[in-house]
Amino acid sequence: MITRRLAVVVAGAMIILSACSNNAPGGSAAAGSGVAATDCKVGVSWNNYSQERWKKADEPAMQKAIAAGGGSYIRADANDKAEQQLTDIDSLINQGAKVLIVLAKDDKGILPAIAKAKTAGIPVIADDRLIEDESTFYITFDNKKVGTLMAESLIKVAPKGNYAVILGADTDPNSAFLRSGMTDAGIPKLNETNPAGIKVVFEKNTDNWDTTNAKNNMEAALNANANKIDAVLSENDSMATGVVQALSAVGLKIPVSGQDGDTAALNRVALGTQTVSVWKNAFALGETAGSVAVQLCAKTAMTAVKAPSDLPAAAAPASLTATPFTTPGGKTVQSIILTPTAITKDNVKDTIDAGWATKDAVCAGVPAGSTPACG
Repeated sequence: MITRRLAVVVAGAMIILSACSNNAPGGSAAAGSGVAATDCKVGVSWNNYSQERWKKADEPAMQKAIAAGGGSYIRADANDKAEQQLTDIDSLINQGAKVLIVLAKDDKGILPAIAKAKTAGIPVIADDRLIEDESTFYITFDNKKVGTLMAESLIKVAPKGNYAVILGADTDPNSAFLRSGMTDAGIPKLNETNPAGIKVVFEKNTDNWDTTNAKNNMEAALNANANKIDAVLSENDSMATGVVQALSAVGLKIPVSGQDGDTAALNRVALGTQTVSVWKNAFALGETAGSVAVQLCAKTAMTAVKAPSDLPAAAAPASLTATPFTTPGGKTVQSIILTPTAITKDNVKDTIDAGWATKDAVCAGVPAGSTPACG
């Protein structure tokens, strides 16, 4: 779990509490009034709360940071429906949210809700997924680097041959960022072969990043290529679950990528049925989102926002101060970009040591001596 320096947290909480509270005569905060929690209400709109990491890491770390800043937390779950998310954001605004954290289902479909928040003077944090609007603050991991780490990990074990690329949802800009990172690592375009001998023989987006849809895509890739696939770049772990199911059904055990550090994926890494899961330490992301929310509640300018100083070194951004980010649409947003880590058999123990997953879960069914973390 993410540790905190107590003195830093207490000092930061006092500063933000003072900024967010109504002041009593003489400038001191009205003690025990509960005003800070009301004035610093943070509304969180989840696109689909059922994903493992949101409830395990992002949300609790977010809540802790918000509470430390004297704020309160409310949330809504769109259940993977873009129109529902618009309704949810209306509801959060009506409930008195002073800042919104939005994990967008659809980066374009969400824009009417962002416009309403902007009209109401409510700052919006685009959490983990980009929103093409210059009024938003963008917090994420370096998704281009995630794609690069995936590709580099697979290239090490499959330096040539037929590759399938199972992309995420085409409504999520992260899918394109990841593919761009893969390209930087040397993965060619569809039906092209790079100088090393890697050929992409299948590439397709996957609706909703869904496991079953990914399995269907992988089955299509196998059918189209007479099962002659040597490696699969799957853009996340839930899709990798479907990919591995499809491969297992035809007796193939080949390199597969993923991201998010899902427990099932980490077990597959330890077992050797998934080569890499790029771990985005969501405790760090949640803490950062919560911290930024209370800073914006305190009317801190977006350009002056800072990441928490106590983030784990492996996840910390290159700069603690907000930096400009140019979107694919040519807009400039302020951002904090955290650092991802490629998890393979060699370092899967890092996720156990961090409290992200238990040794029992990671090592379930792993033969003794086959993975350092499992003994």
